[in-house]
Amino acid sequence: MTITENLNRLGIVPVVSIPEARLAEPLAESLMAGGLPCAEITFRTAAAADSLAAIARRFPDLLLGAGTVLSTDQVDRALDAGAQFIVSPGTNPRVVEHCLKRAVTIFPGVCTPTEIEAALTLGVDLLKFFPAEPMGGVKYLQAICAPYRHVRFIPTGGIDTANIGNYLGLPQVVACGGSWMVKPELMLTGRFEAIRDLAAEAVRLVDQIRNAGRVE
Repeated sequence: MTITENLNRLGIVPVVSIPEARLAEPLAESLMAGGLPCAEITFRTAAAADSLAAIARRFPDLLLGAGTVLSTDQVDRALDAGAQFIVSPGTNPRVVEHCLKRAVTIFPGVCTPTEIEAALTLGVDLLKFFPAEPMGGVKYLQAICAPYRHVRFIPTGGIDTANIGNYLGLPQVVACGGSWMVKPELMLTGRFEAIRDLAAEAVRLVDQIRNAGRVE
């Protein structure tokens, strides 16, 4: 399966700001045990590149992405560490073009029609909708989808168990990014069983939403 097909199958991308690289392997093990073999390791911490490398070495079957990528240098560091896809909070033409030259999948961030069209001009049509909830949530995204019917989205930002069903109910949403199951305090306090259980709960919730059509 392609990266997009895998993301669509999973329905959710754990967005991880990992405090220390030593936590990377137990984090990945917990996600795998919970049935959620995917992680977006964000470059919001200094541990990002080392964490990506540790996970890529130990868990080659985990779909591994790098998030909050702001420069071409970070793209190269992420890919050298083993990232399979790149996520950026905005649509930086240099970053997008660099990813395309390196033949790596990138999901650039957008939140307005102008930004969507900028991304389309660069040749990308699966986009991160960010920040989802502060921008107006599912109603705003639904309105945006109307004139851009061929564009697909990965909403991220303020999404949790209470509202993920509304997003996944939109046909143009491939998956949602969420961090509630991978909060830094859970890692720092060694609560990896809790991460496993929250990941398993997220998997069940996505299955329930897709089987029922929508969960309020």
